[in-house]
Amino acid sequence: MAMLTGADFRKAVITHDQGAVLEVESLSLDFNLRTHILHAAREVSFSLKRGKTLCLVGESGSGKSVTARALLRIIDKNGSIAGGRILLHGKTGKPIDIAALPERSKELLNIRGGRIGLIFQEPMSSLSPVHTIGSQIIEAVLLHRQMSKRQARAETIELLRQVEIPHPDKMIDRYTFEFSGGMRQRAMIAMALAADPEILIADEPTTALDVTTQAEILDLIKRLQVSRGMAMLLITHDMGVVAEVADDVAVMRYGKIVETGDVDDIFHDARHPYTQRLLASTVKLEENRREVMRAVAQAADAKPILSVRNLTKTYGASTAWFGGSGHAIKAVDDVSFDLYPGENLGIVGESGSGKTTLGRLVLRTVEPSSGTTTYFGDGAPIDVTALSKRQLREFHRDVRLVFQDPFASLNPRMTVKQIIGDPLVVAGKGNAEIEKQVAELLEVVGLDPLAMERYPHAFSGGQRQRIGIARALALDPKIIIADEATAALDVSIRAQILDLLLDIQKRLNLSFIFISHDISVVRYFCDRVGVMHRGKLVEMGTAEQICTAPREAYTKSLISAVPNPDPRNKRMLHRTKFTGQES
Repeated sequence: MAMLTGADFRKAVITHDQGAVLEVESLSLDFNLRTHILHAAREVSFSLKRGKTLCLVGESGSGKSVTARALLRIIDKNGSIAGGRILLHGKTGKPIDIAALPERSKELLNIRGGRIGLIFQEPMSSLSPVHTIGSQIIEAVLLHRQMSKRQARAETIELLRQVEIPHPDKMIDRYTFEFSGGMRQRAMIAMALAADPEILIADEPTTALDVTTQAEILDLIKRLQVSRGMAMLLITHDMGVVAEVADDVAVMRYGKIVETGDVDDIFHDARHPYTQRLLASTVKLEENRREVMRAVAQAADAKPILSVRNLTKTYGASTAWFGGSGHAIKAVDDVSFDLYPGENLGIVGESGSGKTTLGRLVLRTVEPSSGTTTYFGDGAPIDVTALSKRQLREFHRDVRLVFQDPFASLNPRMTVKQIIGDPLVVAGKGNAEIEKQVAELLEVVGLDPLAMERYPHAFSGGQRQRIGIARALALDPKIIIADEATAALDVSIRAQILDLLLDIQKRLNLSFIFISHDISVVRYFCDRVGVMHRGKLVEMGTAEQICTAPREAYTKSLISAVPNPDPRNKRMLHRTKFTGQES
């Protein structure tokens, strides 16, 4: 392993490795902005070897994705390669310098999707919504391989079969919206493999997926890579994923590679302070930060602050038109639980398990089909399911929501003062009082009160989530429902936000319902955890018990799919699979 910069690092990498299929030498990327030139990457060097996986890691804005896109020359128009070489080696002959090829040259177009395949981060925005999945993959096959349309269709069906999409002969004619998130990502993998590439670039391929789907996709990519002998560049900010799949690791910060080495050395003998900090943030989430595991739920005299009984939400009519029977889907199926004062209750499960719908049913932003939610505030118990719209406003003062996406949940046309103060305006507060409270709330969440006149675009993702938390705290709530509140954040910022919430909770005696598909976050933050599967609450227990000794087969499969940030003890790729037949 090495912590190298400058000439020493470049000299170490530039020496040609006979096993390398691609070598990046001193690559620098610049972007011409209105006011200045942004140096997105500086003197970046690494190599990709046949049959091996190099993980390029770092936080958002470190330059990972733009470096990967530069290998295919698909960076934005205001960006350019300021220096360096990208050498693509063939089996014979002189290597091709991709950086020197003309923009529209046939050779460059043949490399894109031909010799180098790319899996994008967000399959929903990368796949066309108006064309079938099959037609998009067939187009890629025809572009790079000499085949008839009939042969290309047969090849596409075979590709869909290889990426384990069920009934590929039927699914080939389906549209993007008819695929789940995991199936869309499998379709993207099939498209990337259409020309049988020598190199596969995977840019955050599992960021938006739950742990079991993530494990399946990474397992699939690894098996396809090994069977085809491809070199792979995997870009991620998740150090657990790195530990599970990487052979070698390059750590990137502020556009520079600060450390490189094999995966075991990086995790067990990291030299650079930034790498050490990334690993510390990851390992930190493997523990429970709650100082004393609360026993309120087990105490005989404990009184809940919120009680949910037999809550159910059914979509779809039980009878269809013309007397035929329709198909009803129970998004939430007979769920019951209690939340106690000062408690953090985690709700975990795969995508589509009903977690978010449950949170909305508690808030009654979605109307339940049956069941009750009872709130025990300062006065008499309140049946939330019986409240009128006017009465719900009072309930929503005490029970607030922190949204998942800190970018989409803040109005870009409103200042921070207007965003945080909006609930206070609705509550009838005056301007002077609003300004004072907004300043106090910004201090509570660790932001400068002088920033209240700025707009959301001036803040990072972590800072925007702090603004969202301040808005949720504006009306002095008793309960906060956090719906995937840290999912869009880097691991170090995630730990900061969780610590912030715990500190605020201690000061204000809040209770949390914490909805997440990230088991490590729930383990760190929560006292008790409920596990949801297909709308049902299948298991409830302390965070320690659920994460270390789960009882139900589904919970065991969920926990075993969580990446373990230690390459010497891989867990995710050797997980327990749930078939639905276990008792």
